[in-house]
Amino acid sequence: MTKILVLGATSAIAQAYARRRAEQGASFILAGRHEDRLKAIAADLVARGAASAEAVVVDLAALDQIETAEQALRARFGACDEAVIAYGVLGEQAKSESDLAVAREMFDTNFTSAALWILALLKDRPPAAPFTLVAIGSVAGDRGRASNFIYGAAKGALDRLLEGLAQKYAGTAVRIITVKPGFVDTPMTAGIAKGGPLWASPDRVAADIERAVAKGRRVVYTPWFWWPIMLIIRHLPWFVFRRLKI
Repeated sequence: MTKILVLGATSAIAQAYARRRAEQGASFILAGRHEDRLKAIAADLVARGAASAEAVVVDLAALDQIETAEQALRARFGACDEAVIAYGVLGEQAKSESDLAVAREMFDTNFTSAALWILALLKDRPPAAPFTLVAIGSVAGDRGRASNFIYGAAKGALDRLLEGLAQKYAGTAVRIITVKPGFVDTPMTAGIAKGGPLWASPDRVAADIERAVAKGRRVVYTPWFWWPIMLIIRHLPWFVFRRLKI
């Protein structure tokens, strides 16, 4: 039985992924800030076939409490087989540029806290002990763009951390999987006009994550067409890129 820790379990993508793994009989530790929602998700997962699902209230972005919180989770539930980092905030670019406190919250939530949770989960874990870390990043981290460079910078930093960890643990039982979704129709993107072929549902992204975990892929763009799109964007010459309104 696979024991999965989900940090940010109320996110739409996390819920869609957990539902898929519940059908396989996995057990869950669901961490987040909203107890009522966590308990409702836990009950739904058990109804779908999960061996168990426990709701734990944690402020995941409270930087000074991360190590203590991770140790408490490990003491209560034991070592998990898989962890999913699924929380984050999209924020508003203009507001983040003009208000440094907002910018700091963006960086702390999307990168610093996630990075510290990852390091805490890997701390003192024997490389021979099987463990899968799934971290949800974003295609926004592939190249800095004028429209969202603060959010993109945080996701880009997370990408570099995960890339380094993947190299460190290459050839061991620890697997590091970076998930890079494009536009996903979730409450996080509620303020963005939707429509067109580039938008995906949380379940489609969850299916790609499930496949990546099963196959042991290191990086997954989801849906798949974001891989060639971002390949082009990453390699556009500066004199062309700087003229784009993206």
